[in-house]
Amino acid sequence: MKRILLVVFSILILVSCTRSENTMLVSGNIQGLKKGWLYLQKTEDSLLINVDSLEIRGDGAFSFQYEMEHPELFYLYLDKADNNDVNDRISFFGEKGNIWISTSWNQFEKQAKITGSKHHDDFAEYKEMMSNFNKRDLELAQTAFSESDTLKIDSLESLAERNYINRYRYLLNFSLTHPNSYVTPYIALTDGEEANPIYLDSIYSVLPDSVARSKYGRALKEMVDRLP
Repeated sequence: MKRILLVVFSILILVSCTRSENTMLVSGNIQGLKKGWLYLQKTEDSLLINVDSLEIRGDGAFSFQYEMEHPELFYLYLDKADNNDVNDRISFFGEKGNIWISTSWNQFEKQAKITGSKHHDDFAEYKEMMSNFNKRDLELAQTAFSESDTLKIDSLESLAERNYINRYRYLLNFSLTHPNSYVTPYIALTDGEEANPIYLDSIYSVLPDSVARSKYGRALKEMVDRLP
């Protein structure tokens, strides 16, 4: 453990000389990883691209440096050469400053702990609640599949519809209570396509100029303008 911390500390010293106020430094450790390729990724024009890569040999310490204008969603992809793409990609909301990610090689996504990004904290809060809605959808679907009583099936369908409505109410409430978060236009883009156009316009209208001018803010404005 001391050796890993020494490696990370040395990396931080080396990159500090070339960092600017717009630099995101993503560092961390992948416990148990001895060999593999780690990629820093993001989306551009709906395509997932690699913006940096690192070959890991000997221990799981890593560090990436990226110049950015606004916070946005990034991914860490671990290629373990195991012919299995499951649990190999971590999503996180990156921003300027130091971000620390710790995890393990065999539970890369599930055991990831991310600190240092306020916007990722917002993103994690939103994802946790949406996961609860998804679990509820699955529970209702499984119950309905094994049910033969028509009245009970109708009742389950009503519960599913209510869960659907509550999902969008939460999206709207989160957005209106987090207007300064760069996560807000992102979730409106990715999860709000079926929402009432009035709601999406309301979300965009509360964004401050700094967020509205960001990558996701501009894309949300384009989507709102296309809506009937």
